[in-house]
Amino acid sequence: MMIEDMLRDRGYAIAGVAPNLPVALELASSLELDVAMLDVNLAGERSFAVADVLRQRHIPFIFATGYGSPGVDPSFAGVKVLHKPFAGADLDAALHDALRVA
Repeated sequence: MMIEDMLRDRGYAIAGVAPNLPVALELASSLELDVAMLDVNLAGERSFAVADVLRQRHIPFIFATGYGSPGVDPSFAGVKVLHKPFAGADLDAALHDALRVA
């Protein structure tokens, strides 16, 4: 919820929040998004399948995780990883970079 508040405070609209992998896959497949932020761990499951859907749809995304970059599948090398907890400036930079690359 704190991350959602940080995003809203920066003027982003939250299109959806997924508490688990099935919901995340549905949202990633159906929503029109400018950018997505994925927690690597969704209720004990990894979100890499969601990242694959976003990649196929050409939707930029970033990861947020307490595991840091080593917790991200190597097939996503180059995707920005925010290590939780992170500062607002780090969030700003990651989203800006993701949107710029798109």
